[in-house]
Amino acid sequence: MRYSVQVQYVGKNYAGSQIQFENGKEREFPTIQGELEKAICTFLNSGDSHSDKHNNEGMSKQICSLSRKIKTVFSGRTDRGVNALGQVVHFDYDKDIVASDFIYHVNEILPSDISISNLRKVSDGFHAQKSAIRRWYRFEFINRRYKQAFDGDLMRVKFEVDIERMNKSLSYLLGEHDFSSFKSSGTLNPSKVCILYRAEIKKEGDRVILDIEGNRFLYNMVRTIVGTLLKIEGHNLEPEHMREVLEAKDRRKAGQTVEPYGLTLMEVTY
Repeated sequence: MRYSVQVQYVGKNYAGSQIQFENGKEREFPTIQGELEKAICTFLNSGDSHSDKHNNEGMSKQICSLSRKIKTVFSGRTDRGVNALGQVVHFDYDKDIVASDFIYHVNEILPSDISISNLRKVSDGFHAQKSAIRRWYRFEFINRRYKQAFDGDLMRVKFEVDIERMNKSLSYLLGEHDFSSFKSSGTLNPSKVCILYRAEIKKEGDRVILDIEGNRFLYNMVRTIVGTLLKIEGHNLEPEHMREVLEAKDRRKAGQTVEPYGLTLMEVTY
C-alpha cells in the first residue's frame, strides 16, 4: 500500500532534504529524509501502530529493523537552509496505518524543527515527484538599512527596492521558457525548460515577499531569479534586462545566487 504525507521543516540545521551518498555509502550529514525515515521506521517497528500507549522516549531508542524497507520519495529536492510548509512525501508499507496515531507518534519522535501532517492512503500509481503538476515557492527578505534583533536568518537588502519595477521584471519570466540563465552548474536534469504560472512580489512593512509557482524548477533557480532582481534594482537597470538575461541562456548574465534562508516550499499541487 502507498501512503502520502505532508512534511514541514526548518532547513537551516540540515544538509538539504535528500540523503546524500559518496562512493556508494550514505554520508553522515543530517538530512530531512534521514530523520523522517528514521522516525517512521521507529514507529512502525514499535509493534502496535494502532495503539496510543507507546512510550515515545523508548521508541526513539529502538533500533529500526525496517530502516532499509521504508523508503521515502519527496516531491522535490530542497537545498541546505530551505524550509518547507507543504513538502509531499510518499512511502510504501504493507499494513493499514491509523493516521491519527501515526501523525502523533512520528511527530513526537522527529526533531523539533521537522513535523508531519495529513497522512493518507493513495493509489499505487501516485508518485510524490512525478505526479506533481505545480510547485509554489516563497522567498522573503528584509528591505531596511539597519538590522533588528528578530530578523533571524533573512537576507537584508539595504537599498530601497521598487516593487512595481520588480513585478515588471518578473513578468518576462511567465510562461514556458528555457531557464538556463538561472540554473546552477549542479543541475543534473538535462531539460532546462520550465513553465512559470505565477511570479509576483509584494512588500509588507519592511518585508519583501516573492511568490513564484511553476511546473518545475531548476537547481537554485528561484534564488538566482532573486539575485537577478536585486542586480536590476541595485544597478538601476531597466526591467527589460530580465528578458535579456532569460533569452541569453547564459548563467553569467544573471545575478548572484542568494543564500537559501527565506526560501520556503509552500505547496505542491497534484
